[in-house]
Amino acid sequence: MRFLGIDPGIAIVGFGFVDKIGSKVTPVQYGCIQTEAHTPEEERLLHVYEGMVQLIDKYKPDAVALEKLFFNRNVTTAMSVSQARGVMVLAAAQKGLPIAEYTPMQIKQAIVGYGKAEKRQVQEMVKMFLRLQVIPKPDDVADALAVAVCHAHSYTLNSKLNEVLRK
Repeated sequence: MRFLGIDPGIAIVGFGFVDKIGSKVTPVQYGCIQTEAHTPEEERLLHVYEGMVQLIDKYKPDAVALEKLFFNRNVTTAMSVSQARGVMVLAAAQKGLPIAEYTPMQIKQAIVGYGKAEKRQVQEMVKMFLRLQVIPKPDDVADALAVAVCHAHSYTLNSKLNEVLRK
């Protein structure tokens, strides 16, 4: 199966595609969608949406996962990132893809084994899990790969739990 992990943002959207075959997870493609500061917000949102649609069309994931947003200070930033997240969800939903969300703590727990791990620990584990030469930059890309790896490992269990709960 192919998974798309997304680290939502308005200036930088990290993305990472991974394939899971058996217990092995391998990177397919990763990078970021960037928007220019001081560009009207509607243009930035359109750029993020179109970029996400192009990526989904090109790499054809089976499932999408996003990091849940967490803000404790800047409400303006929270609103912009929430709107950007909305267009990412829309792009995936229009393609009929299942969408999952994970908190930063859940991602850290899945990747490092400790929910309060430092960012650098998560990045090192992503590098190790995916057998990469270097930690992907910017940080948003490594974060997106962490979301993808987390979902790849959680997907089968979550699917089985949902089947049981539906019965």
